[in-house]
Amino acid sequence: MAWKQNRDQFMQGLVRRNQGETEFHQAVHEVFSDIFPYIQDKSIYRDAQILERMSEPDRIISFRVSWEDDGGNIRVNRGWRVQNNNAIGPYKGGLRFHPSVNQSILKFLAFEQTFKNSLTGLPMGSAKGGANFNPKGKSDREVMRFCQAFMSELRHYIGPNMDIPAGDIGVGAREIGFLYGQHKRLSKEFTGILTGKGMEFGGSLIRTEATGYGTVYLANHMLQSKGLSMEGKTVCISGSGNVAIYAAEKVNQLGGKVVTLSDSSGFIYDADGISEYKLGHIKTLKNIKRARISEYLDEFPQAKFYANQNPWSVPCDIALPCATQNEIDQSDAHTLLTNGCIAVAEGANMPTTLKGIQRFQEAKILFAPSKAANAGGVAISGLEMSQNSARISWKEAELQKLLFDIMEKIHSQCENYGRESKHYVNYIKGANIAGFIKVADAMLAYGVV
Repeated sequence: MAWKQNRDQFMQGLVRRNQGETEFHQAVHEVFSDIFPYIQDKSIYRDAQILERMSEPDRIISFRVSWEDDGGNIRVNRGWRVQNNNAIGPYKGGLRFHPSVNQSILKFLAFEQTFKNSLTGLPMGSAKGGANFNPKGKSDREVMRFCQAFMSELRHYIGPNMDIPAGDIGVGAREIGFLYGQHKRLSKEFTGILTGKGMEFGGSLIRTEATGYGTVYLANHMLQSKGLSMEGKTVCISGSGNVAIYAAEKVNQLGGKVVTLSDSSGFIYDADGISEYKLGHIKTLKNIKRARISEYLDEFPQAKFYANQNPWSVPCDIALPCATQNEIDQSDAHTLLTNGCIAVAEGANMPTTLKGIQRFQEAKILFAPSKAANAGGVAISGLEMSQNSARISWKEAELQKLLFDIMEKIHSQCENYGRESKHYVNYIKGANIAGFIKVADAMLAYGVV
């Protein structure tokens, strides 16, 4: 087909212009494989070079971050902000502090954010940023000094109507507090410059829970479309940060049984289920002690810990990858399917490789891509922006209802654009096309800018 040849030519050019950025290549290929056939008979998008413009960030800012550790040693890291597209609103996306952070990863995350933010229906553009800094093992004072140095440079490129960062991997409540404090000190302003803030200084209720909750809401909507529900289902979850923990919490509330959680050292398997009480213990381990997931066995010795492995070998009905990118490959996908998995919802960003996705699609199981499944976090961030602008704070029940409604709307959009037969919805195709249309039409309205 002509669109396949056009796609392949486009990707060859993109790879040539962005050499070595494999994560970015993967993200663009996954999205545009659905967009090319959609726009084949829509010359307005082709003539305006929308795909070329959408896959080129508006700007990439890179800067040095110099700070002093507790031993008096000067340390140097690199920081970035990728401002991808602001066609439908100010740039919006998280900050990630992790040694793996590089330009390719941030470009892929910012590109994905374009479609995710569009799907929420809120007026938010797309960005992503961070640094190759590892907060693990650092003292609070060291993290504070790094965050202050990072914000001293980043503040020149962000603003409440320009670019509003949030947290991501390695950037939690502690880091957001330090970043916001430094911005307030230097700008002498109290504005909604960040989301994910503490409740004491403009934060929103359920922001911590939102990504995990939203992932499960979307998974449950998919199940309900087949006359099923989360109740009684066995669920494997990877990760043990906020996304994973609150996904597990929502699964429990809906009557499912979570049997795994993980971190970079391995995974725990609790055949009896990780109940609300047990989740409370994990929250203490992670949020207070910053301990490893293996310490779960100190309190619950009936569980098992598997070092340096992921949990996808454990039989389950539903898989929720909530750790990091490319954690489910083709082999993992095959194992999940062989063990009877009927649904996957991506809580992390792009946690499934292209070949893994292909395997799930061939099997025609329920599969929700990250741009749809984990949009709950940025949705509540957008609502936090609204609360900051109006100087108000909504009640938890109101936010829970808004989050549920947003995820339900995302599911409807995916069904609308992704239905391929009476019995099968291609949720990836649906999410990609639905997210594309809103941004592309806004870009057309502006002319060539």
